[in-house]
Amino acid sequence: MRAVQYTEFGGEPRLVDVDRPACPPRGAIVRVRATGLCRSDWHGWMGHDETIALPHVPGHEFAGELVELGDEVPADAGWAVGDRVTAPFISACGSCEQCRSGNEQVCDAQQQPGFTYWGSFAEEVVVHEAALNLIRLPDSLGFVEAASLGCRFATAYRAVVTRGRLQPGERIAVHGCGGVGLSAIMIAVAAGVEVYGVDVSDGALAAAEKLGATPVRGGEGAAERVVEASGGGVDVSIDAFGSTDTSLASVKSLKKRGRHVQIGLMVGDHAMAAMPMEAVIAGELEIIGSHGMAVSEYPGMLSAVAEEAFRPVELVGRTIALDEVPEALAAMGRAGQASGMTVVEL
Repeated sequence: MRAVQYTEFGGEPRLVDVDRPACPPRGAIVRVRATGLCRSDWHGWMGHDETIALPHVPGHEFAGELVELGDEVPADAGWAVGDRVTAPFISACGSCEQCRSGNEQVCDAQQQPGFTYWGSFAEEVVVHEAALNLIRLPDSLGFVEAASLGCRFATAYRAVVTRGRLQPGERIAVHGCGGVGLSAIMIAVAAGVEVYGVDVSDGALAAAEKLGATPVRGGEGAAERVVEASGGGVDVSIDAFGSTDTSLASVKSLKKRGRHVQIGLMVGDHAMAAMPMEAVIAGELEIIGSHGMAVSEYPGMLSAVAEEAFRPVELVGRTIALDEVPEALAAMGRAGQASGMTVVEL
């Protein structure tokens, strides 16, 4: 099959022919029809993820059709070749303490396509523990739209709804208006609350404003501008970018008893970000991590999308072919990139 592969971190990715994946006994093989290009893929390519072994095929936001089921997948799981499916980017084991408590997104033995094993920038991809991790797509949901849910929209959904506990009448700021940030803005706007989109890019701010957010210029002084615009600070603030500057600005944007949710990856020099702990204590602020979304939460999100409570397909900035992935992946590290999601159609 065709796949995009790199053999060294930061080295040129190439479209190559590789062997089809073997189907695990309890797993499945999905024919990829669409897959998102995410900044997490760029982080992996740059060597920021220690789980990746070379050579490697990235990609983790996919939708497609079942082409093979493992011999040990229970018949009563209800899956058949040809079913239209997606899967969380966290393949949970189903048996650890976290999985048993319904928190598959922090599974102790998790695997991740495009990180711990070869991913979806390929014609086929493995899904481990198929009975648990496969998710059926509504008939009304196309493959591109399903791939756009990927880790970004799902991560944003959990961050806003479950971890951020956004309530009617509250205000929320989203720092970083890329794919996951715009997803968070779309979800918050649909909830009918005041939303502030913070970014240094004019294009990203325009995209945030188009979705219904009040644009706020990022960079130095961003927190003060959010506090001023919101009349004293926001109830929930999300760092959707992942840097020492954006995480600090997010926390400083909060009013007393506010909630900061960190979903942007903090890697390299940003991994040990300083926090204004005096303000955290005095204002009883909450600092919350959010990692993907539990598989059990997907039906509710997919139902809302199918009923058009949200339209994540509107966040897709462009679609590309598999042979365009190498250049698109490398371009993610450059300044001035277009806002919105990129989805690969196969």
